[in-house]
Amino acid sequence: LPTSAGALPLADYVVTRTVELVVHTDDLNAAVPGLDVPYDRQALAAATRLLADALAVKAPGGSTEVRIPPYAVVQCVEGPRHTRGTPPNVVETDPLTWVRLATGRLDWRDALDGAKVSASGERADLGALLPLLS
Repeated sequence: LPTSAGALPLADYVVTRTVELVVHTDDLNAAVPGLDVPYDRQALAAATRLLADALAVKAPGGSTEVRIPPYAVVQCVEGPRHTRGTPPNVVETDPLTWVRLATGRLDWRDALDGAKVSASGERADLGALLPLLS
């Protein structure tokens, strides 16, 4: 499909619309008190994976492991690569928090302060890399 950023395979285009669906569902729930529009599990999974992969492209490397169970794990950020056991730099959060961080709906510092994300290690601060989309 032709897009403003160049040609895009149909499957990739559909995934971008899936991210948009999840983000707009979240925005709608936040905007209307008492509204509880459910998140489609498969859409949330696809959005989580796409945004995790986007982080790995933006910050290539293997020093930090970003875990978003149950949908995604990526290695990113330049630095010493770990090969066995628990990596020294780990970030972990839930899928919806990850979507909010990656799209600028939630600030990195606010997520840490609110215990929405755990980050350990000297290369686990993703604040300068987020949001991925805005």
